[in-house]
Formats: sequence, structure tokens, C-alpha cells
Amino acid sequence: MLDLTLTQYILIGLVFMWSGFVRSGLGFGGAVLALPFLLLIDDRPLVYLPLIAVHLLVFSAATVIIRHFKKNKIMMGNTANASEGNIDWNYLKFAFSIIIIPKLIGVFGLITLPSTVMSLIIFVIVCCYSLSYLFNKPLASHNRWLDILFLMLGGYISGTSLIGAPLIIAVIANHVNKYQLRDTLFVLWFALVSIKMSMFIYLGVDLHLIQHLWLLPCTLVGHCIGLHFHQRLLEGNQVVFYRVLGSVLLVISLIGIYQLSVSNALGA
Repeated sequence: MLDLTLTQYILIGLVFMWSGFVRSGLGFGGAVLALPFLLLIDDRPLVYLPLIAVHLLVFSAATVIIRHFKKNKIMMGNTANASEGNIDWNYLKFAFSIIIIPKLIGVFGLITLPSTVMSLIIFVIVCCYSLSYLFNKPLASHNRWLDILFLMLGGYISGTSLIGAPLIIAVIANHVNKYQLRDTLFVLWFALVSIKMSMFIYLGVDLHLIQHLWLLPCTLVGHCIGLHFHQRLLEGNQVVFYRVLGSVLLVISLIGIYQLSVSNALGA
């Protein structure tokens, strides 16, 4: 990140803290709920996506590993539940086999499309997600072919901008036990983001690794708060939370679309 003011750096740090909070608190959304804010601060998706990708790799792996050891400790001596595990490997393999090709197509699309086009796509997608939260109509699939369509579309969007999670979750949540869902998703995110990072490296995209010296601690703070929030969210009124979240995202996305239209009109 170059040529940014101190205020912009502070705002970016706060957004990454929010990203960590959302990822650990909800189990998904660290990118989709952070990118609109980041793009309002500085409209360069390829600056932020490698940073978000690294954070997702670090914190998803850490969460799964820590929960694995905690569960093993709790289940020690309880052989009745020892065989269940935290991850539904069978459905994970099926979902990954559907997602992988659209994912790769999306990655190449990201590299070739102009940043303004990608920003517009991101804001429009987030608008759709925000409306589903606002009206309490989460995306859902109960048909095999619709499942496959959602997984493919989610894979492509994930390849372009890392915000395909809601479409993918709409499918997986209907097929995976709720006690295995979070860790199953984290393993899937880890695999998908590893592919994206490999493509970034191969294509010579600047990963801005030096920025992790201050952004990882920001994300860690949000991640720790989100871990404590997760259980309360499950026990509380989730509808109110998602409606507030949807309202904020809708406003931010509409502002972003407006700014893009104004900048394009001035540049024409």
C-alpha cells in the first residue's frame, strides 16, 4: 500500500480487525464483509485480496488445529463420540470437486479485469448479500442441480474476489452436521485460498508481505473477540444482528457504486 495517509492506515487497520472478528464470530465473511469498507478507503482490490488471503490461511488453520486438540482433550476417555470428528471429509471432497474449476477461471478473471470493473462486481454482489440479510431471506438450496450451480458460482466469485462464501454455505449448511460445519468450511477456505495464493505468486502479484507486521496483530485482536462472540451469537437473536449487518453493507455498497459511477463520469 503506497501513498496513503495516516488516517487511511488507521481505517484499514480497523477494517482488518473487523474482518478477523467476523471470520471467527460467524465462521465466514471475513472478506465479503470487509472488502466494501476497504474499497471505500482505497479502490485497489489487488492490494487487499492477497492480504486477506494470508490472514484467512493463518487464522482458519489455527482455529481448526486448536479446536481439534481441544476436542481430543475433552473426548479423552469418551470413546462413544471419538469417531465423529470436526470435519465432514466426504462432503468436503464432493464440494471441492465441483468448485475447483470455476475457482481457477475466477482467479484468471481477477488478473485480467480492470480494478474499477472488479470493484463494481464486488459492490453489486455484496448488495445482493446485504438484501438477503436485511429481509431475513438467506440464500438456500434444496435441489441437487441447484446445489451444483451455487457451488460453481460461489467458486467463481471466490476466485475473482474471495467473497463467494455465502453461496457455498447455502449448499454446505444443508448437508453437513452443524457441529462439523464451521471446521469443514475453514478447511475448504484454506484449500481454496491456497490455490489463489499460488496463482498470485505465479503471476507475480505483489503480496505486500511487509504490511502483515501491523495488519496481522489487528486481525488477531478481532479474531479473539469474535471467538468469544461466536457462542453468544448462537444463543442470541441472530435475525436482529443480520438485519443491522445487512443495512450497513447495503449503504456502504451503494456509496461505493455511486463513487465509482462519479469517478468514471469525471474520467470520461
